[in-house]
Amino acid sequence: MTPVILLAAEKKSAEVTDWAARLGWVIGLALFVALVYWLMREGWKWRGTLQSDLPELPSAPESTGPVKLKLSGRYHGSTTAGQWLDRIVAHGLGTRSRAELTLTDAGLDVVRPGATDFFVPREALREARLDKGIAGKVLTEGGLLVVTWAHSGKLLDSGFRSEHAAEHNEWVATLNSMIESNSTEGAER
Repeated sequence: MTPVILLAAEKKSAEVTDWAARLGWVIGLALFVALVYWLMREGWKWRGTLQSDLPELPSAPESTGPVKLKLSGRYHGSTTAGQWLDRIVAHGLGTRSRAELTLTDAGLDVVRPGATDFFVPREALREARLDKGIAGKVLTEGGLLVVTWAHSGKLLDSGFRSEHAAEHNEWVATLNSMIESNSTEGAER
């Protein structure tokens, strides 16, 4: 028989002879992964500490008026306005979750099961636009509804994605119309 045929006939792996070294590598890798996870968690907590000057989020008033628009989808987070990678984690704003958005004359009510709900008063709304990303989430162009709003002198961008992306255009138009009418009413006073 030729040597090539003999090699092909042997389909057995080599036996592991140094179990202690292999076990050491596996334990070392597990410890490294645990260290990286712990450092990421500490970084998240540190970011929350740095943003502790952000006051509590407003909650929805008892009476908000008739509903203009409703949206079911996902909340992908909030960032400092214009800086799509500077995630805000204070008061649960960095937590991704399902979301139910309700737009009324009083403002934008964001209900998040399992996370902190918040309300954006009409006077705090600054802009609505379609974008492709926010910290931790990148989509196709126009796949994300981004609402810019003011909270205690700080401008924030919050990203939402509807279950039906076709709704985004109507939300942008309605929100920007509300913001424009609010600014003209303020200028007349």
